[in-house]
Amino acid sequence: MTDQLDPHPAIGLDDVVHQRVRLGILTVAHQARRVEFGFLRTALGLTAGNLSQHLTVLEKAGLVEIEKGYEGKRARTWLSLTPAGRRALQEEVAQLKRLIQQIEQGGPASDV
Repeated sequence: MTDQLDPHPAIGLDDVVHQRVRLGILTVAHQARRVEFGFLRTALGLTAGNLSQHLTVLEKAGLVEIEKGYEGKRARTWLSLTPAGRRALQEEVAQLKRLIQQIEQGGPASDV
C-alpha cells in the first residue's frame, strides 16, 4: 500500500496571479467594475512603466481587459477583470486559505 499525501497547497498557487503586484492589481480591479491606470499606479505605489509591464502579463493571460479612451481631452486607460480573471483570483485566494489553514493547524508532521 502506498502512502498518498495530498499535494501541498503552495503547488496550486498560480505564478501569474501570485506575484505581489499582479495580485494587487487583480484585487483592486475586483473591487470595482473598472479601474483607471493612474489610480492603480498611485494605490500600488508603482511607476507607469512597471504597472504597464504587469498589465501586459495579465492581459496576455486573459485575466484583464484594457480599454483606452478619453475623458474630456485627456487620454485614459482603464482595466477590468475578465471572467477568467475573477476565477483566477478566487482560486488563488482559496489556495492561500488552504495554505494558511495548514500552517495554523500545524500541518502534517513528518520527518524529512
